[in-house]
Amino acid sequence: MEAIVAVSNYELERQKPLPDKLHAFLQRQLLFLIQLQYRDQYEVLPEMNILFNGEKKIPDLSIYKKHTLDFTHNETNVAEIPLCAIEILSGQQVLSELTAKLEQYLAAGVQSYWLVVPELRSIYVYHTPNDSDIYGRRDVLKDTVLGIELDLKEVFEGM
Repeated sequence: MEAIVAVSNYELERQKPLPDKLHAFLQRQLLFLIQLQYRDQYEVLPEMNILFNGEKKIPDLSIYKKHTLDFTHNETNVAEIPLCAIEILSGQQVLSELTAKLEQYLAAGVQSYWLVVPELRSIYVYHTPNDSDIYGRRDVLKDTVLGIELDLKEVFEGM
């Protein structure tokens, strides 16, 4: 007898599992800290529907250069490719899903891809598909392409 697995509308629409508590916490921490420190340079937006080569993807966070997006007109699917896409691995998610997104995002023009692995308290920063810089919870993340530096003690604080 096969087990029946119910998939929520959220999971179907977003093509990823429901976020868990660690995911939500880290998404909030990253959004807040990047926006606080770099608000004059960047817009950090959560859960945007972005068209990557015509295919809708929804990064956990997207970073755009300030004044790139037109906020006078609302839209559901954004065509502008972000400078950076940040994905946070959820407890039920398979790592290979996010590494596949890495290649899609970089091929579409994303300059920087951050893969956050909550269980390891680490962030992998990619600028090319086959090479990453790995930062742990005691490190200062340095994204040399965007000029962003984040003290990961603040990001992972309380974990």
